[in-house]
Amino acid sequence: MTDKKKKRLSMLDNLTVGAAPTPSSMIKTSRPMRAARDAVDGHKVWELDPAQIIDTRVADRLSHEDVSDLRASIEATGQTVPILLRRHSTEDDTYLLVYGRRRLEAIRTSDKVHKVRALIASMDDSAAIEAQISENMARRDLSYIEKALFAHELIESGFGNQTRVAEVLTVTKSAVSMGLAIVDAIGVELIQAIGPAQSVGRPRWDAMAKSLETSLLAHDDLVELAHRTREMAQIDVFSAASSEDIRDPSVAAFDAVQARLLPSKKAKATKPKGASKTVQFDNKSSGKISRTPKGILLEVTGQGGFADFVEANAPETLQELFTRWKQSEASE
Repeated sequence: MTDKKKKRLSMLDNLTVGAAPTPSSMIKTSRPMRAARDAVDGHKVWELDPAQIIDTRVADRLSHEDVSDLRASIEATGQTVPILLRRHSTEDDTYLLVYGRRRLEAIRTSDKVHKVRALIASMDDSAAIEAQISENMARRDLSYIEKALFAHELIESGFGNQTRVAEVLTVTKSAVSMGLAIVDAIGVELIQAIGPAQSVGRPRWDAMAKSLETSLLAHDDLVELAHRTREMAQIDVFSAASSEDIRDPSVAAFDAVQARLLPSKKAKATKPKGASKTVQFDNKSSGKISRTPKGILLEVTGQGGFADFVEANAPETLQELFTRWKQSEASE
């Protein structure tokens, strides 16, 4: 193997999502990544117009981070790591992105750099998805719900069944099954409105899914609440005095939705307990008065015609009690 070819292979070995190199050990142990390297056409680095590249991949992130720092780096020192593409099956001079979205986006939005450096591989849809997944596994910052939603989108796109998805994601089938159940229960639209919620793990997403099963709240209202909360939290991020004051907007959205779904602890704490009083007439238990969350419940039992009398005169008697209450309020 010539030195030039070795250099090309080494360059592909160092492909990453950003500018930092991926350890070569990951390439050596990843069959899809090795296949991608072997499929590269002559290991030539091409310089292409970003407009020739389209991204039809299954979405793997709920939010795309800012690329301004990466763009500034590429403008200052050049694009040191090529992206990986494959040729479009029907359109000439058009390429499909395998991975390298951030580098592509940085160059697309640059006023100084107009060509993107890329390696082109001969891959079918399945191999391209596997390579994308392997590259994803090298990034350890995908949140739980992003991984669950990614598995959901892979199955919806026809990539394979749960067993197949579990294999390529290197997780158990039960983990995939549970993730799919959570996505189905919460709904893709609400998950996308909340966002990645990096610090929120499976138990809390599972709890939200269970809350939604018994909730009577409108789904659209929860989606709107999540959007509104994220927008407000994003404003707080820009106005934060220090990094300690910054809160993840998507976690704020998650908390807001979950709080809307669950009864407030304050309401539970003030809920009357043991507030029933027995009513006696002629030294006999004849009913009870109970305080409920909605008001007062009066029960009259075993008094024959007296119950009918109370029913007939209750409106007038209650009006009199109300007038006396108003007078006592005014005198205080």
